[in-house]
Amino acid sequence: MNERSDMVTVVVVRPTADGHDHEFLQLHRAATDFLGNTWQVVRGGIETGETAVTAALRELREETNLRPREFYRLGSVETFYLPLDDTLWHSIAFCAVVDRADVVTLNDEHHDHRWIHRERMNDHTMWASERVLLPHLCADILDNGIAKPYLRISLEHDTQTQP
Repeated sequence: MNERSDMVTVVVVRPTADGHDHEFLQLHRAATDFLGNTWQVVRGGIETGETAVTAALRELREETNLRPREFYRLGSVETFYLPLDDTLWHSIAFCAVVDRADVVTLNDEHHDHRWIHRERMNDHTMWASERVLLPHLCADILDNGIAKPYLRISLEHDTQTQP
């Protein structure tokens, strides 16, 4: 069996219309792409010379053209197994908070997107490895847990997050 950790997962959230809660972004993969016709969060590989943070921000831009106003690492890693290449994957997980007015522009990997209210996210999340991240993200970041300031990643000096 192989083991890899050169992947990132980015869970994108925005405030609800009333500003009192959050919605999560899901992307619908193109039918011709790997795992086509499934709803997922932003995910991709870390390229040679990239840090996980840089890869996560790049994947976010490439797949959605979004730039976060706040960015966090999660206190847990997404782990899953793919029998196709007999690989156990460890994907470093992040949370990108975007503004409600931000427009999602999809690349060719996806053909649709949707925003799911926080209360319904478990019911609309296909992969157990993604569902495992949600309670940690909500408690630590969205509900202002005590770890939140320590999970935040500064975007001030990251020119790749600028337009």
